[in-house]
Amino acid sequence: MNTDIEQFSKVPADVRRLRRPPKVMVTKIGLDGHDRGSRLVASFLRDAGMEVIYTGPWQEIPTVVNQAAQEDVDAIGVSSLATDHLLVPKLMRALDAAGMGDVVVIVGGIVPDQDEKMLQAEGVAAVFHPGSSRDDIVNQIAALIVARRQRLGTLVTTDHRLMPTARALPGRSRGQASRSRGRRSSRPPATAGRPATRPRWAPKSRV
Repeated sequence: MNTDIEQFSKVPADVRRLRRPPKVMVTKIGLDGHDRGSRLVASFLRDAGMEVIYTGPWQEIPTVVNQAAQEDVDAIGVSSLATDHLLVPKLMRALDAAGMGDVVVIVGGIVPDQDEKMLQAEGVAAVFHPGSSRDDIVNQIAALIVARRQRLGTLVTTDHRLMPTARALPGRSRGQASRSRGRRSSRPPATAGRPATRPRWAPKSRV
């Protein structure tokens, strides 16, 4: 019970009130293969009730744009520990060309001050530096996604009371997910008057 309450407390109010959980892609473009930081941020977002699509390093910009379109993401988080953030303006232009200029783009990592100003001028919504706290990252991304949905007119909230007994779902790989599709569930079906066991905000992650 304590674990469930603790997990519930990690979900920001902005996320709990959404009928559809935020969907964020965490990716690395360019040649930098250091992904410890991006994996950590992905776990922060997942534990905060967001759906996370983690691509891993060495992604090409057309691939990121294509995956973001297929997944209908709210935001793309780009991790940079070298100079890969200098490729982000090209990503922004590619998103605009694909009709996805409304997607929130966030950069995290080692970004010099002059480069941060350049990224903001290109339309990057936020830049997180080493030492940024979990709460700062999660709360700011949640607020940016809520603001995006408000601009698009797609913000749908729920007035249902969320019980703090929900358990965070562990992340599963695509292979595990595909194997489980053909397996019959032993869980009894929900009946009238009994809510489904998984709340809408419960996080899921795909790596």
